[in-house]
Formats: sequence, C-alpha cells, structure tokens
Amino acid sequence: MYAITIPEPGGPEALVWSEVPDPVVGEGEVLVEVVASAVNRADILQRQGFYNPPPGASPYPGLECSGRIAEIGPGVSGWAVGDEVCALLAGGGYAEKVAVPAGQLLPVPKGVDLKQAAALPEVVCTVWSNVFMIAHLRPGETLLVHGGSSGIGTMAIQLAKAVGAKVALTAGTRAKLDRCAELGADILINYREQDFVEEIKKATDGAGADVILDNMGAKYLDRNVNALAVNGRLAIIGMQGGIKGELNIAALLNKRAAISATSLRARPAAEKTAIVAAVREHVWPLLEAGHIRPVVDRELPMSDAAAAHRVVEESGHIGKVLLVRP
Repeated sequence: MYAITIPEPGGPEALVWSEVPDPVVGEGEVLVEVVASAVNRADILQRQGFYNPPPGASPYPGLECSGRIAEIGPGVSGWAVGDEVCALLAGGGYAEKVAVPAGQLLPVPKGVDLKQAAALPEVVCTVWSNVFMIAHLRPGETLLVHGGSSGIGTMAIQLAKAVGAKVALTAGTRAKLDRCAELGADILINYREQDFVEEIKKATDGAGADVILDNMGAKYLDRNVNALAVNGRLAIIGMQGGIKGELNIAALLNKRAAISATSLRARPAAEKTAIVAAVREHVWPLLEAGHIRPVVDRELPMSDAAAAHRVVEESGHIGKVLLVRP
C-alpha cells in the first residue's frame, strides 16, 4: 500500500507518499480501507519530530479516518466486511489501509458523507470527553472555546448548543467569528482586538465562564483562571501557547475551580473504547437528526499532505482539512 511517511522531521516537504508494507490485523482489530483522513495539530507536531506515536501504533501520521472494512481480525464481532465506518486512531490515517481496534470504530452516521465522516472521530471524542465527561458542562452554563473556528471549536460550539449551554469563543478574524455565529455561538471575541477575560465577564454579568476549553496552554493559563466562574472548570487540550505557565493558586481556591489536562492519543485502549462508546450513545443521534454536522474547510489529495499541512499551519481554515484518496 501507499502511506505518508516522514523520512526526516521537518517542514511540510518532509511528508512523502511512499510504498510501505500493508498493516497486519491483530486480535480484536479490523482492517479499514481508507477513503479519507483529516489533519490535526498533533500530525504537524509529529512531522516536526516533537510528538512520536505511542508504542505499538502505526508510524504514519493521521489520528482519524473514514472508509470501509476490508478484513475482520480474530475476536471481533458486530462488524462485517464492507461496513462504512470512521475511526479514532493512534496513527496511520494518512494511508490506503489501517488496522484499527474494533472498540475505536464508529458507523458512519446516517446523512453524513463517507469522506466527511473522517472529520468526526478525533474532534467529537476530544470535545465529548473533555467538555462533558470531565468538565460536566450542563444546560444553562456558559462554555468559552478558544480557537472557535478550528475543527475542535466548531464541534464544541454545536455540541454545547445542542445540550442547552451558552457558547462564547475566541477567533482572530471577522470571517471566522461570523462562521461561528452561524453555528450558534452567542458571544464572539476577537482575541486580536479584545481581552477575552473582560468580554466574558461583561457578557455574563461578571460571573465568568463555567467551562473553558483551551488549546493554548501556558500563554492563557492565568487569564483563563481569571475568566472562570465560581466552581468553574478549565479543560486544557493543547500547548500552542507554550508548556510552562505560572498559576495563582489563591485565585483557583477562591473560585473553587478545577483544571484538567488531557491528550487523547496516548490513552489506554480501554479508555478510548469507553469514550467512543459514549460518543456513539450521545453524539451520533444528534448527527443523524441533523442537529450537528462536521465542518469541512476543504478536501485535498492524500498524496499532497504537505499542502494540507501548510493550510493548517497558516490558520486560514475554518473547521477541518481533509485528505482524500482518489
């Protein structure tokens, strides 16, 4: 088969479409013939040499895919060859085929195009596990999403609105803010021109955000705590703003607030299986009813993954950038 390989870490040109051995299906796995994958920030870090796959995972980038089951491994039930699926991966999505633990498979939701389903697994599992399973966002509460126009952000807006929460977000252009408003966002904050702490307090009569979904890390740590409401929860899922920050413990104590930080890729298979099961139970009905949708900025050939990485690194996109096979 062919896959995107990384002979040497570097810029987008380091991504090479190469012939490689087919994956071998193990116990509890299925082989998926990939139709599409999607670009995530973790893929860029892997390309740069900063985020190696966990032990035993495929060496190729790609944390999600959609396609059709081509082979069923031993010990797998409930799936059949030919089923259209999407999958949460630890790696290997930028390829013609990938072996997937059966617990990380999801059926393509009714009404969603097979290619566009590749935009779902990573973002839906990230948002549901952090915002709902850990931070316990409830109806009537306010969620603040940093990077609201990203794949994660556009899904967080839709899911939060679907459960009856109020949504605030930060983005850097008018076009991005307008698209987020179309998805249902209530409070639009241009981080280039406005202070999100002031704006979220103004919009909530001084209370602050009940939950904050943060992709920036260190750069926003102190300001995020200031922006939290009493009993607020800060969920950190990225480090785009650095890895080391100073935390005012007194401010955290005064607000009786909590901070969580998670990554999805390195979690044990049992935890991923539990998250995927929760997503299938709670999110798939919303997708099939048309209440939420994957937001796709563009589709590019998988063999030209370098171009897709350039798009994501320039941050001009809204939603997900897909890599599709001919």
